[in-house]
Amino acid sequence: MSDKIVIFDTTLRDGEQSPGMSMNLEEKLLMAETLDFMGVDVIEAGFAMASNGDFESVQAVARQAKNAIVCSLARAKPADIERAAEALKPAKRGRIHTFISTSPIHLQYQFKLTEEEALAVIKETVAFARRFTDDVEWSAMDATRTSHEFLARAVETAISAGATTINIPDTVGFATPMDITEYFTNLRKNVQNFDKAIFSFHGHNDLGLGTANALAAIMAGARQIECTINGIGERAGNTALEEVVMALKVRKDRLRFDTGIKTEHITRASRLIQSITGQAVQVNKAIVGANAFAHESGIHQDGMLKHAGTYEIMTPESVGLTRSNLVMGKHSGRHAFREKLKELGFELGDNAFEDVFARFKDLADKKKDVYDDDLIALVEPRVGSGEKAISLVSMQVACGTEGAQKVTLALQVEGETKTIEMEGNGPVDALFKAIRALVPGSEDTQLKLYQVHAVTQGTDAQAEVTVRLDAAGTLINGNASDVDTLVASALAYINALAKVDTLRNKEVKTIC
Repeated sequence: MSDKIVIFDTTLRDGEQSPGMSMNLEEKLLMAETLDFMGVDVIEAGFAMASNGDFESVQAVARQAKNAIVCSLARAKPADIERAAEALKPAKRGRIHTFISTSPIHLQYQFKLTEEEALAVIKETVAFARRFTDDVEWSAMDATRTSHEFLARAVETAISAGATTINIPDTVGFATPMDITEYFTNLRKNVQNFDKAIFSFHGHNDLGLGTANALAAIMAGARQIECTINGIGERAGNTALEEVVMALKVRKDRLRFDTGIKTEHITRASRLIQSITGQAVQVNKAIVGANAFAHESGIHQDGMLKHAGTYEIMTPESVGLTRSNLVMGKHSGRHAFREKLKELGFELGDNAFEDVFARFKDLADKKKDVYDDDLIALVEPRVGSGEKAISLVSMQVACGTEGAQKVTLALQVEGETKTIEMEGNGPVDALFKAIRALVPGSEDTQLKLYQVHAVTQGTDAQAEVTVRLDAAGTLINGNASDVDTLVASALAYINALAKVDTLRNKEVKTIC
């Protein structure tokens, strides 16, 4: 078998299903462009039948992708498959990914099918998908709670019907590495046409075993791993792309496999998805956490000073983490600024560049020191900036130990400037009440999360604020940064409300 591991990224599909992780079209395209550039082999761009918005996203990613195969998920239904095929038409290389459950509990209670009926559906729908493309992936949903015998029959049926990739997902995060080894070993022994397809593993991290299970699958014969940036996804998340890729790169003594991932872009991709979703990774997150390359213990620091290899098994640069500190100042020119952005992994068009450069100059007037993370925070909030039916005009806040906390706020809403004065239990409460009073429809949303963290060190650090709103059961994040925490809070709330407005204008279909 090949020693090349295909990296199948489902950040835009399974990752987006995580509460609060929804992305608009512009955000998906920027994320897809980053994945394509860093060498991801397959980008699962969405579930074309889920909604018009998902269809448009799959179609737009298919049109944009330069190197990666673009994939759309589809239930084992002809209408789903046709919709996926239509969305994938612009792709240089497109894949239809169809699935049905194979576990007894799913077949009995969710699908109400016997095993024989399920086999007939697999044969019919995989063959139907082959009418549109010769790249068809079939998944056995809840495979790790399926009997070995029936799973082998289902896989053999799918390959005979034309599936070229077979995915064995640990849908509920139930399996251990020993289970995964047994499943893949059994399939290799008992599926007569095993060598006619590439086998894949899709893991969830409910027991914290997503990466371990992926590596076990590779050792047992899987040659595709399905994963997400930062491990985002439903419940406890999916297998993390950066963990699998770096484990294969660092432990070549035991894992003699290669991926096509340009690992120096991992940090960039991680920061981008954090910015889009407003979900920061925990500081001790492997590979991309803030402490992943930090050393506080005296013994560790002593070793690092003598030789970095004493306590670092990989270099920060290998995952794209730069060591530069102060990088720019208010006297820096356009050329130097553009070069610095390229170093950080950003390529901006002329209009976007001028916008960010002007914001950088404003920031440099307010902050003594401008760091890499400050620049990243300046660029990334530009994602989704086209949704500007609401914009901040001005605000004044009164707070302290004496008197009422109140805000005087002016917003431009649909081209009209509106002003209000509002009191609250603290300045943030007053600010958010004022915004809700000025923005029609905002009273139908509920604030679920308000989170602030400093982008860099120092009392003049930019504040990065995340606001999460519940809009009729859908969680939407807004985020923004500014040296003034309250300004950042207002902008983040406005950003979230703009996304809610966009969501309300889209037709969404229910997926069974």
